[in-house]
Amino acid sequence: MNSIVKEAQNKMDKSLETLKSELSKIRTGKATTALLDGVKVSYYGSLTPLNQLANVSVLDSHTLSVTPWDKNSLNDIDKAILKADLGLNPQSDGTNLKIPIPPLNEERRRDFVKIAKKFGEDTKIAIRNVRRDANDSLKKLEKNKEISEDLRRSLEQEVQKYTDEHIKKIDDLIKHKETEIMEV
Repeated sequence: MNSIVKEAQNKMDKSLETLKSELSKIRTGKATTALLDGVKVSYYGSLTPLNQLANVSVLDSHTLSVTPWDKNSLNDIDKAILKADLGLNPQSDGTNLKIPIPPLNEERRRDFVKIAKKFGEDTKIAIRNVRRDANDSLKKLEKNKEISEDLRRSLEQEVQKYTDEHIKKIDDLIKHKETEIMEV
């Protein structure tokens, strides 16, 4: 029975980690290496993550630097960043790429806040689905006379407690990201 609660908690934790990962990819007007995490480069015929082909670093709050380990891949990396449609224009100096992060206008910031809130809502739905599945499993165990009604209720309360904690963490993450995005 406790394995059902532990499994539910693990699934909720994974949903929260996924949300953190998605939020880190949303631009805030400040340079962060996470902006380029999703970029895949066509390198010798296969799509390779950018961070496996180059060192990505933050030069200052508005500039990223990409230094490829293989200098011949510089043009491929440049094309991949443009193709990723992140609104970034890399500038090559022959050995490195410097990527200025343009400031966001008010409308674009509001769009990013909407995207962040949608990720938050999707994660809340995923967590509620985990709660429902756990409660269904507990009800099955009670129906099969493997646990008592009192134990089922107590375990359901534990699952609800984890659900409430995770929903609060999601709200906090979204509020923090919204503040970060709207900060000029």
